Amino acid sequence: MRSLLRLCPLFVALGLMFGAGPAVAGKRVALVLANSAYQHAPSLANPVNDGSVMAKTLKEAGFDVVDSRHDLSALETRRVLRDFADATRDAEIAVVYYAGHGIEVEGSNYLIPVDAKLERDTDVFDEALSLDRVLVAVEPAKQLRLVILDACRDNPFSKRMKRTVASRGIGRGLAQVEPSSPNTLIAYSAKAGFTAQDGDGANSPFTIALSKHLTTPGLDVRRAFGFVRDDVLKSTGNKQEPFVYGSLGGEDVPLVPVKLAPAAPVANPQADIRRDYELALQVGNRPAWEAFLAQHPDGFYASLAKLQLEKIGAEQAHAAAIAKAKQAEAERDRLAALGAQKDAQARAAADAKAAEQAQLAAQKAKEQAQQQAAAAEQQRVNLAATAPSVAPGNTTSASGTNVAALTPATAPADLNRSVQSELGRVGCFSGQADGNWNTSSQRSLSQFNRYAGTKLDVKVASTDALDAVKAKPSRVCPLVCEHGFRAEGDKCTRIVCGNGYVLNDDNECERKRAAKPASKPATSRRDDGEDRPARQRAGAAAGGYGAAAVAGAGRASSGSGQIFCNALLCRPVRPGCRLVYRGGGGPHVDANAEVCN
Repeated sequence: MRSLLRLCPLFVALGLMFGAGPAVAGKRVALVLANSAYQHAPSLANPVNDGSVMAKTLKEAGFDVVDSRHDLSALETRRVLRDFADATRDAEIAVVYYAGHGIEVEGSNYLIPVDAKLERDTDVFDEALSLDRVLVAVEPAKQLRLVILDACRDNPFSKRMKRTVASRGIGRGLAQVEPSSPNTLIAYSAKAGFTAQDGDGANSPFTIALSKHLTTPGLDVRRAFGFVRDDVLKSTGNKQEPFVYGSLGGEDVPLVPVKLAPAAPVANPQADIRRDYELALQVGNRPAWEAFLAQHPDGFYASLAKLQLEKIGAEQAHAAAIAKAKQAEAERDRLAALGAQKDAQARAAADAKAAEQAQLAAQKAKEQAQQQAAAAEQQRVNLAATAPSVAPGNTTSASGTNVAALTPATAPADLNRSVQSELGRVGCFSGQADGNWNTSSQRSLSQFNRYAGTKLDVKVASTDALDAVKAKPSRVCPLVCEHGFRAEGDKCTRIVCGNGYVLNDDNECERKRAAKPASKPATSRRDDGEDRPARQRAGAAAGGYGAAAVAGAGRASSGSGQIFCNALLCRPVRPGCRLVYRGGGGPHVDANAEVCN
């Protein structure tokens, strides 16, 4: 009893921190509307399927009320919204999901029921339901008002309706909105002015991503939509980008709170301290750790809590340094654009450079603090796994290492190994996850930065890197295969060519080329055919000396002089003379004559 009273201040502080969040008895209600069977336009294949998936997702997430309707007329939709508004009066969180056709007229958005005709542009005001009417239905909710519209499809009504006023604008997709009520978010399946894809399967890419991330326990709704955006961009080849309008406060607002498992009673005297530590670890913010240290200022768990506080402080300092660097850069650019004096621009440039250096220093400090906290927490987990019934009573671990003195150099290899394993899962790391953060691991993380659009520090394996890689559900880096192999899914398969085909340098099978016959050496033969020049035949008939003379002349012309030959002898041509071919040839008739100047 005394132990319980001693822990009351801690539980009260933690209870106050949870009081503003969904972890404390917050009623959650949802309305799912899906229109596929349009009476005056082609039917849509996926909205009813998408509505079923979202209704199931919200029910499994523990929502108190999930009202799912499909293919409603305008009158039926208004009645459903009226009844849902009654359910939101005592709710903390209210969600409306709509899948079907939507239209934008003069900057206002409308949801189109299945019985709408929309023959004129003014029919929108009578036959459709404005987005403002939906916002009225969720307005009574106290903590979060969320409207999700998978209605940015290419709308057939806008193409055929008559314009009563030529200047009345009918946009493509939905128009941008700015909610006037606080704590209100409006999520579009595609950015304002763009259309969304219906998907090749039974569900749209937007709804598939929503069902995967939106109800993750403890995940802030804004981060959940960030993961949804990443998935949709990837699945549509960057053709569709979901967008969220509105804003919330600084506290995390998850649709599904983290369920705190009750700690089992143990006989160890430090079990209460460990339970308090684990509870503060689940909350994970500064007030939780300060409340823990106020109750347990000394000991092993106090040292761990201080490391966690240092990590949070370093993260906050890093965020502040980023904001200051952006502000300094903006001031520098402003002065440059205004043509301010050189000394003012120089001071602004120096401030920007100093802010950038402070940002880098804060980032290194944050990574060091994160590694320190991770190392200490890993030691605690390992110690608890080896001796769950024993809790240390001082700041020295079983190996004799002071937890508070841990540095990044002594951080366990488990973090490195975890990052390597996750990089391998998304196709960016092909080596063995051995915990050695070498150049190969750094290159793998750099590849991840390139294809995932992140800017993680590759020099160290940080918890930020681990979280970023874990957030990717499938391959990020492309599969690269050697020559002779092609990528099929996540594997490289050998390319096999059919008979008569060979693999070329472009990894394509092409027909074998026939081998060229070997060329035979040219052989001299006598040709006395009719097509042989008459002078050559005559020279041959003359005993060959005429032809020999010509050949000899050719050879001599490249040497010291020409040679004159007849039936009796061969002699050099006299100086100043040359041979002239006169034709003919035969016994006692020279085909070549020696001509002298």
